[in-house]
Amino acid sequence: MYEMHFAVPMAGAVLNPINTRLDATSIAAILRHAKPKILFIDRSFESLAREILHLLDHSQLNLLVVFIEDNNFPQRVSSKELDYECLIQRGEPTPSLVARMFRIQDEHDPISLNYTSGTTADPKGVVISHRGSYLCTLSAIIGWEMGTCPVYLWTLPMFHCNGWTFTWATAVRGGTSVCMRHVTAPEIYKNIEMHSVTHMCCVPTVFNILLKGNPLDLSHRSGPVHVLTGGSPPPAPLVKKVQLLGFQVMHAYGLTEAIGPVLFCEWQDEWNRLPENQQMELKARQGLSILSLAEVDVKNKETQESVPRDGKTMGEIVMKGSSIMKGYLKNPKATFEAFKHGWLNTGDVGVIHPDGHIEIKDRSKDIIISGGENISSVEVENVLYKYPKVLETSIVAMPHPTWGETPCAFVVLEKSESTNKEDREDKYVTKEKDLIEYCRENLPHFMCPRKVVFLEELPKNGNGKILKPKLRDIAKGLVFEDEVNIRSKIVQHREDKLRVDHFSSRL
Repeated sequence: MYEMHFAVPMAGAVLNPINTRLDATSIAAILRHAKPKILFIDRSFESLAREILHLLDHSQLNLLVVFIEDNNFPQRVSSKELDYECLIQRGEPTPSLVARMFRIQDEHDPISLNYTSGTTADPKGVVISHRGSYLCTLSAIIGWEMGTCPVYLWTLPMFHCNGWTFTWATAVRGGTSVCMRHVTAPEIYKNIEMHSVTHMCCVPTVFNILLKGNPLDLSHRSGPVHVLTGGSPPPAPLVKKVQLLGFQVMHAYGLTEAIGPVLFCEWQDEWNRLPENQQMELKARQGLSILSLAEVDVKNKETQESVPRDGKTMGEIVMKGSSIMKGYLKNPKATFEAFKHGWLNTGDVGVIHPDGHIEIKDRSKDIIISGGENISSVEVENVLYKYPKVLETSIVAMPHPTWGETPCAFVVLEKSESTNKEDREDKYVTKEKDLIEYCRENLPHFMCPRKVVFLEELPKNGNGKILKPKLRDIAKGLVFEDEVNIRSKIVQHREDKLRVDHFSSRL
């Protein structure tokens, strides 16, 4: 796929990277919509690919299939299929041929068609231009301060926003790409040591993989492994744990429609004088705009006025500039909605701090409205992540008879907390009380979860994002005792206690 990021555009074609973690039905739907002419298939995905091809109508979609062989799989190319290496051997690698192949006449021509992850709806095809990807790539190099000759470890899939443009950025800086088939803690640490890795990108889910593995002692290294994280706001306690392992974390914010990272949390010198916990909270912000954007703002969704720069008033994050997508393929309605009022509407709710740094508070659809009060699920999650035994958590709304909805916490505990099956139920009951009491000590009471559900793992999509719609469906089915029943139990408990105290005094 790395070679494809250069070869396909140079041939004047459009790249359509496919998320290999999707099921056959989802991939078939993407192919029907995109209508590609050539499909390159890694041999290790042959069974999935044949299932996909079986679902397609070949009268409408005539695909040339090229297999990329893997040493772990025997070569089985039929007469109707081509082998990738054999196809390359047929080429004529002369400078004049390469010059003739590069047929891009307009920098606004599309370079890539990337489909959104589709956590809440059907995936949409985001059309990315040569100009947009070029500007985003240069901005990412500057924003992350990559330096020359980086050794980049691919813990981020290249099908996710073209690897956040670092497919191209690593080459620009004369870097080395280290690729892995499986993102596991042993593989990550082995490659860091073997290849002297300097840079890697990942979603916060990978942090948990690093923490659960057997960490290497990276203290002997001449410099840390620089990690750019995004996808969802990383909780400050999680950032702190990962940095203690020898990783230097920078947070970025982006989305498929923006082609890659568009906000970088640039470190300020004065922050070095702050307490460590406060530094970690600042590091978890989304940060400042990249150079290729004309403007980024946070606006009131109703009035379209900019919110005050007070770090408290929430609004929708919007942006405009040349490095934004051209639009959604064959979907003018969705494109119009995305660019309403002349800005790209991200659907993310955030605030602007006095220093200009933007901080995400939630997705607009994930804001919990309880008794008329807005509750940021991210804010509650950040508090829960500070609890020592919490490995992962996600907050969603659950129905409430009095307040309309109230926070419900889904929690994954560290393994040691839930290994004994015999007393697991008792331990979970205790843990639920502990976590609710902990939240009440650290948050306004209306923001605290009234229910905690313990899971072995949180449901995630192919990009590692937590599937909150699935959690909301679970939360809707939970039986919640209304306030009247709870209060009556409290009153009954107090009356019972008074009777016991009275009887004890008489004795």
